[in-house]
Amino acid sequence: MPGTAELARVTRPNSAMSLSVPNCAPLVSQSPAGLFSASTPTHSVNLDEGAFSKHASYDPCYDEDRPRRCLPDFVNAAFGMPVVASSTCGQRSLERLCDVQQVRPRCVQCDDGNPRKRYPPSALTDVNNSNNVTCWRSEPLRSPASINDPPDNVTLTLSLGKKYELTYISLTFCPGTIKPDSIAIYKSADFGKSWQAFQFYSSQCRRVYGRPNRATITRANEQEARCTDAHRHGGELGVGGTGPSVSRIAFSTLEGRPSAPDFDSSPVLQDWVTATDVRIVFHRHQMPPEDSFEDPWYLLHSSAQVPASFRRQPRELADSLEDERNMSEQDEVTLLSTTPDYQSEEAPQARSQSNASDPVNSSIKPPAEVISVGHRSGSSSRQQPPHHHYAVSDFAVGGRCKCNGHAFRCIPIGKDGEVSCDCKHNTAGRDCERCKPFHFDRPWGRANARDANECKGRQALDIFR
Repeated sequence: MPGTAELARVTRPNSAMSLSVPNCAPLVSQSPAGLFSASTPTHSVNLDEGAFSKHASYDPCYDEDRPRRCLPDFVNAAFGMPVVASSTCGQRSLERLCDVQQVRPRCVQCDDGNPRKRYPPSALTDVNNSNNVTCWRSEPLRSPASINDPPDNVTLTLSLGKKYELTYISLTFCPGTIKPDSIAIYKSADFGKSWQAFQFYSSQCRRVYGRPNRATITRANEQEARCTDAHRHGGELGVGGTGPSVSRIAFSTLEGRPSAPDFDSSPVLQDWVTATDVRIVFHRHQMPPEDSFEDPWYLLHSSAQVPASFRRQPRELADSLEDERNMSEQDEVTLLSTTPDYQSEEAPQARSQSNASDPVNSSIKPPAEVISVGHRSGSSSRQQPPHHHYAVSDFAVGGRCKCNGHAFRCIPIGKDGEVSCDCKHNTAGRDCERCKPFHFDRPWGRANARDANECKGRQALDIFR
């Protein structure tokens, strides 16, 4: 049995952040404080775990000899986990990054080979200390000179290593930077084999993602990803505005879902909050003025980094399947943004040079007439558009190790860092998703507040109860 020190390494601490968590039975403990502590001693039994529990040490999964639902600790599942970024500054050469949205731009140098000047993805999931902020920063990206320019498609992919039931996903942006305008969140429940849209953020939900702004979720579409512009107005879960101070977005997985109060009886929502991986896609840093939108174009995820099942077509091209098959690569370009109203202090570089090997950007080709616009213009700012970059200090994922109510902790298995539920109630599997061998007298079921749904074995074992 793993000792307290070993368990402490498995239970990931929460980041130092203030965030309200929905009061949902399977995700937030309703038991006395400390009930599900990872250091609570347990007793291992070879037959039915509950058979001799009256003589065992205290076990949160049993009330004397009676099984009951138990839950692992609520943790920041992202803490210490690796994040794969499609773009990181300073990997090719020394780069100068400026937060040019401010009145007096603040610039930093980025060099991945210099420990004092590097901004790696590992900074996203380290200790979140407001007195010692660490940041990940993307490469400088050329700000779009036209609405016809393609999206940035900068991705952050986090693998949790096991199924978790998620309560929230939050991104804290580096001090002095602002929240990006258009962001998509995806989740996978099969270790990255397939992806499902989780949440969208944009000041132009309909134009960018083809979705209404702040749509109402009903019981008929509780697994539908919503789009909101609340992050642009400081209304997202009470988080502050978009000024130069620290800013954050936080997505609550069950907020606005009608069946959330009765989560135990909703397999749809249980599946909705389950994830093994989370992917963030930054599509547009800032949006152009309203009058630059002439047509209701929709975002097209033409990058290999984004699942093909989420690619959206312009309305006039989506009328027939034949038209969709014949769409050219130029048709699959997002028509989004123009140059923000500021001047960069940095001598810009062509995006095609800085991102030549980036599969996200190389898979999208802007129309030829857009590329040549700056060269036809007499303005130097048009010839050399300013740059922008994405900067995030913390990537947090709040939730519980998914054990279906049959375990109060997850423990390490093997030498590869994998973890598995320490299953009780005669269940087995990494998620306690099935009954143990010879315990099939009762069908497997998820434990809930009313019934632990313990798997039943041979009747002869009842003499010990």
